[in-house]
Formats: sequence, C-alpha cells, structure tokens
Amino acid sequence: MAFYEQQVGVLISEDAVQKRVRELAAEITRDYAGKDLTIICVLKGSVFFAMDLAKAIDLPVKLEFLGVSSYQGGTETTGEVRITTDVSKPMAGKHLLVIEDIIDTGLTMQFLLENLRARHPASLKLCSLLEKPARARTKVDIDYKGFVIDDHFVVGYGLDYAEVYRNLPFIGVMKGK
Repeated sequence: MAFYEQQVGVLISEDAVQKRVRELAAEITRDYAGKDLTIICVLKGSVFFAMDLAKAIDLPVKLEFLGVSSYQGGTETTGEVRITTDVSKPMAGKHLLVIEDIIDTGLTMQFLLENLRARHPASLKLCSLLEKPARARTKVDIDYKGFVIDDHFVVGYGLDYAEVYRNLPFIGVMKGK
C-alpha cells in the first residue's frame, strides 16, 4: 500500500478500526438477539465496514444494498440526494439496520431514513463508522457509532476521493484537502 504514502496520513489505524467493528458487532448481537435482522449497506462507501460488521455479528442476517449519492465525485455535498440503487425486497415489518460509512452534514442520511420509514419497517436503526459533527446541518441519531472525528476529508476503509483510496485498510486524511 505504498501508493498512498504521499497523499494520505493515517487518522485511525487498521487495528483500531477492526477492534471497534468487533465491539459494535457485539452490541448489535445483544440488541437484536431473537430477531430477524436485515442489514442495509449504503453503497459504495460502507461496503468494507458492512461486510466486516456482518461477519462479526453472531446472528443470522439478511443483506440488502442501497445506493445513495449527494457528492457526484467531489469533496463537498451537492445537497441533492439521489437513490442510485434501491433494495431488492420489501422492507415492511423487518428490523432494519442501516450501515453507513460517515455522517457529516446529515442531509443524505435524513433523506434515507425518511425514505425507509415510509416503507413501514418493524424497527429502523443506524450504525455509522464515523461521525463528523462539525459539518452537521441536521440532527441524525446514530444508534451505533464507531468514531467521532474532526472536520477532515477522510479516505480508506470504503471512503473515497474520486472513487479511489477505498481499499486502504485504515481511515486516512487526504494531505492538502
């Protein structure tokens, strides 16, 4: 992974990320014991986090994928939220856990949660690897939170800059961004 050394500094190490994933999985396992859980992985950024988390949850889980975009390739949200890929099954009556990579302005997640509530799930909770409160423009309740970070543009572990850096095993800060 030497390709990133000039552009990215480590903010949260791979070991710290994996430790927190295991802790979150233990909480989710406890909270959903005896329930059928459907994980909704928000594409593309949360794929790495959602898959590691799903593997660590000690329950049978169903996986769904939902694509949502408000960045269109840049470093700032456009404010316009679009569903780019919808879930494949009805969500009514299901216990849903949305898995997101980062909550910053909160606008995208607010839109997504409202959309999912309209589908009448039995329950709806949110798990986010990162929260960036300095950028919040609306309040979003995060039921399971990995880390709170300062206002940095971060990449790695699914987070990207122009569709690259997702495959870094840690959370990094883009130098000069």
